[in-house]
Amino acid sequence: MTASQRSGPGHPDWLRAEERRLLAFAGRSAVADGFGWLDARGRVEEDRPTATWITARMTHVFALAHLRGEGGADRLADHGIAALAGPLRDAARGGWYEEAPDRGGQRERSQEADGQRRSAYTHAFVVLAASSAALADRPGARDLLDEALRVVDARFWEEPARAVRESWDGAWTDAEDYRGANSNMHCVEAFLAAADATGDRRWTLRALAIAERLVHGVAADHDWRLPEHFTSAWRALPDHNRDRPDDPFRPFGSTTGHLLEWARLLVHLEPALKDAGEDVPDWLRPDAARLFDHAVRRGWAADGADGFVYTLDWADAPVVRERMHWVVAEATMAAWALGALTGDDGYARHYDRWWDYADRHHLDREHGSWHHELDPASRPSGTVWPGKPDVYHAYQATVLPQIGLAGSLAAAAAGNRAARPTGGTP
Repeated sequence: MTASQRSGPGHPDWLRAEERRLLAFAGRSAVADGFGWLDARGRVEEDRPTATWITARMTHVFALAHLRGEGGADRLADHGIAALAGPLRDAARGGWYEEAPDRGGQRERSQEADGQRRSAYTHAFVVLAASSAALADRPGARDLLDEALRVVDARFWEEPARAVRESWDGAWTDAEDYRGANSNMHCVEAFLAAADATGDRRWTLRALAIAERLVHGVAADHDWRLPEHFTSAWRALPDHNRDRPDDPFRPFGSTTGHLLEWARLLVHLEPALKDAGEDVPDWLRPDAARLFDHAVRRGWAADGADGFVYTLDWADAPVVRERMHWVVAEATMAAWALGALTGDDGYARHYDRWWDYADRHHLDREHGSWHHELDPASRPSGTVWPGKPDVYHAYQATVLPQIGLAGSLAAAAAGNRAARPTGGTP
């Protein structure tokens, strides 16, 4: 039985309803200078500055929602573009702050803003947001995208490594002596979206180059466990953050959810390369399947209970046992994408199981959205990710099976919109 034939969680009608439920929750996050961090009840946490990465991810979501025909999503996407072009942008030196210099959205330089680093992770999401908004024909999006790509090209792309730097100081004078797989992974997603928005195959080829280094190179060399932390010379740092294993961005060990996310991105690379007129490497599809298989075998119920643990050590023993919502969301997407690409019905069984798990444990039907973190007994917790910062992963998980495969979700959604009969329903 395929996911499209079943009822309940993961079924098209269920996905559409959950998509809209998530959007209703996400609409509460708009603040003067972007989109704020929401707590467990869906209230903006006023003591947290507006984070650029959250604003960019939410802008991407609302651009997708506009492409999906959701009323009011255009206004929210435009709000995000205005924030990224305004208070979150460093007009004096280029690039984007990690967070707004102040809650009121003033653009003046301040000591606080000058002390912020400029990260590839945040800039990847600015590119993603601008790309999706450009594909949705939102005003100002293409100008924002062009500027973001110039910054990424000049400051973050390292041609000799065929990958991106991690971060700079606020004055763009000191690059961090660290390279991270997480920021590079999100650059793959962003570059695929940028290629769809601009038609420039260079970004598709750069996405492929990063994937080749980190998946076909590093992960394959480590039996499909992916070290995530490296020196600036790309020497692996397997003990990085051993004393802080639950770091939300740089955890110690192997991160199961990232293996699943990488598997999905490799699937997106195949249609992207074909659209660019490029040959598809013969390793791309097998590597996606291997990443998926090893992530599932090692990460699902690793401690004897259902759910994906956050991290494993290098002998596959659980380190941080909390279950993150984004991991199960990426798992459903990877299963669906591999099933759609290969026609193997075995992936549908995984898809069904994980949507059933998410439906039982992560969906919060009282306060909205998903519980972002569960303890090892699958009860809501907040040790790594308190509150419900954004709906990026969960929303994409509801949308992808409805729109089909393309280099980016926005391109698939835009294609569906173009094919929709006049007066039809989304």
